Amino acid sequence: MATKKEQENKGEERLENVESALSKTELWIEEHQKLIYGIIAAVIVIAGVIWGLKALNDKKDRNASSEIFTAQKYFEKENYEAALTGDGNYLGFTEVYDSYSNTKTGKLAAYYAGISYMRLGKYNEAIDYLKKFNGKDDILAPMALGAIGDCYMELDNTNEAAAYYMKAVNKSKNDFTGPMFLTKAGMTYEILGDYANALNCYKTLKADYPLSNEAFEINKSISRLEEMLKK
Repeated sequence: MATKKEQENKGEERLENVESALSKTELWIEEHQKLIYGIIAAVIVIAGVIWGLKALNDKKDRNASSEIFTAQKYFEKENYEAALTGDGNYLGFTEVYDSYSNTKTGKLAAYYAGISYMRLGKYNEAIDYLKKFNGKDDILAPMALGAIGDCYMELDNTNEAAAYYMKAVNKSKNDFTGPMFLTKAGMTYEILGDYANALNCYKTLKADYPLSNEAFEINKSISRLEEMLKK
C-alpha cells in the first residue's frame, strides 16, 4: 500500500502532466489561431447562407403561391390553354414553373402543366412537365407517375406505360392510387402478352387492397389468367 508521501508525489506528477498538456494545447491554439478563427468564421458564414437561402426560398414560395392562384382557377374551369400560358395579367403554369422551379409551388405548377397538356392531347409535352414534378406527396407523386403511364399508352408505348404504372404503385402504398395503378399495370401487361406479370398485379391487388372497388371483381381476372398460364 502506498505511503502518504508516495500518494502526494503521484498527485504532483498527475498535476504536472495536466499542466504540461494544457500548456501544449494552449501553445497549439496560439500557433493556429488564424486557422481556428477562420474555421469559426466559415461555419458562421455557412449557417448564415443556409438561413438566408431558406428565408429567400420561403418568400419565393409565397410569391409563387400568389402567382399560381389564377392558373388553378382556369384549370378548374377546364380552360387548359389559359391555365398553361396565363391571361396577360397573371402567369400560367409553365411561367410559374420557369420562375419558381426550386419552390414547392413551382414544382406543383409542373404537375398542373403536365395534366393540362395531357387533357389537351399533347402527350409529349405532358410527359416533360410531369417528369419535372418530382414530388414526395403520397397522392400526387404516384398520380404524376401514373399520368406519365397514361400518356405513354396514348403514344402506343405500352412498355413504358407498364413501367410507369408500376413506379406509381411502388411510390406510395395508399388505398387510392395503389389499386388504381395495379389494375392499369395488370391490364397493360395483358396487352403486352405478359400474363405472368399481369397475374402478379391482380394477386397483389387482392392481397394488399382487398376492400378496394378494384378488388371486388379481380377474382375473375385471376382465374382467367391462371387458366391461360396452365396451357
